[in-house]
Amino acid sequence: MSQVEGRESVPREEFWASLKEAMHGTEKDLTGLPVKRAIFLLAVPMVLEMVMESIFAVVDVFFVGRLGADAVATVGLTESLLTIIYAAAAGLSIGATALVSRRIGEKNPEQAARTAVQAIGLGVFLAIPLAVGGVVFSRSLLELMGGEPWVLEHGVRYTQVMLGGMGTVLLLFLINAIFRGAGDAAIAMRVLWLANAINIVLAPMLIFGVGPFPELGVMGAAVATTFGRGCGVVYQIYRLARGSGRLRVRWEHVRLEVGTMLSMLRLSGAGTAQSLVNTTSWVVLARIVSTFGSQAVAGYTIAMRIVLFALLPSWGLANAAATMVGQSLGARQPERGEQAVWTAGRINAVFLGSLGVLFVAFAQPLVGAFSPDPVVVDHGSHALRIISGGFLFYAFGMVLTQSFNGAGDTTTPTLINVFCFWILELPLAWVLSGPLKMGPSGVFLSLTVAFSVLAVLAALLFRRGRWKLRQV
Repeated sequence: MSQVEGRESVPREEFWASLKEAMHGTEKDLTGLPVKRAIFLLAVPMVLEMVMESIFAVVDVFFVGRLGADAVATVGLTESLLTIIYAAAAGLSIGATALVSRRIGEKNPEQAARTAVQAIGLGVFLAIPLAVGGVVFSRSLLELMGGEPWVLEHGVRYTQVMLGGMGTVLLLFLINAIFRGAGDAAIAMRVLWLANAINIVLAPMLIFGVGPFPELGVMGAAVATTFGRGCGVVYQIYRLARGSGRLRVRWEHVRLEVGTMLSMLRLSGAGTAQSLVNTTSWVVLARIVSTFGSQAVAGYTIAMRIVLFALLPSWGLANAAATMVGQSLGARQPERGEQAVWTAGRINAVFLGSLGVLFVAFAQPLVGAFSPDPVVVDHGSHALRIISGGFLFYAFGMVLTQSFNGAGDTTTPTLINVFCFWILELPLAWVLSGPLKMGPSGVFLSLTVAFSVLAVLAALLFRRGRWKLRQV
């Protein structure tokens, strides 16, 4: 072998060794590794975890799309309602990741385990009343969202199952955030693999009544998704109790700790407010789109599922940066955390920018794969092209806002969200779609503008460096 071939084979061998280590789960101290290698070991399983979560979003619409525009609209309106639950889950996750990653960076796994217990307790406490209220008021909520008669008559069962099973959503998000904060990203990845595999197998069987399974229609998608997520939660608890990663929860950890709970409530409360600002804007946007009929809602739903398919893996990189920031601050290495953030942002920009080009070029066939209705495809392809135009901005915005959260500074991204989504996006969506007569396309354009402004503001504030002084 020549010297050139030998030099090329070493990086190749190192890459495959690092990939294997990332997939299996590394036991190395991430604060002691080179920044790019640490990001790689965290980001690979986190990206794959988010790929699985994005497949959750696409699978249901793919199969439900065969039932017609009203069935897809049911999924879209219900998902808009569930964004409130996702906000709560994301808020709890922000607090859990920030505290657990900081304790791990301080080399204090016992306190990290106790923190995990407080986070899970908060999740259970929140899930019970929300699930009961969701089941009881499903029809009223769909009516409030502008659901058409078919949706209110036949789609309500889908909504009841999804809202009734929201506890699985909360715990799945939350416990995976605990694993990520600890640096056990490979475990979180396997959880989503399990949950998603079950959903993919069950969804078509329950929707169409394959073999011995009953034909449940759109409701079958909800049953499959909820059952898959529930199985994922059982596996999460098993891994926490088994302690095969950096964390092991034992019986002596299961008790109320007022100081830790208050810290968790403070961070999670601010994180939930931050996410609610974002997700309530999605609800209002869906309500504006619903004024243009079920076909517009269906097109919007399909386009957003495709966009989520792209953005959720990018959240994997953002989560890796957040974990790096938290652990670096715990280890008193703030400059290392800053380097990790900009590195992750550049990688994300290359990934999302490339996807954005593909989505603009192939929007119509991509949306057409989910619906045969030409009007739905027209609305969806317009949405996909307009929203994809801002992917480069989204790439940095996602990494930067998550990095503030990883540092425990949840106030800064909350204020950015309030300005970009409530003060800018919602009025702009109404003006463009209504008075300026752009229709649903005006709503789609407001999304691109808001997320692009968010990225610029986040970059300016991140460079000021006040997040480095945050104590949690």
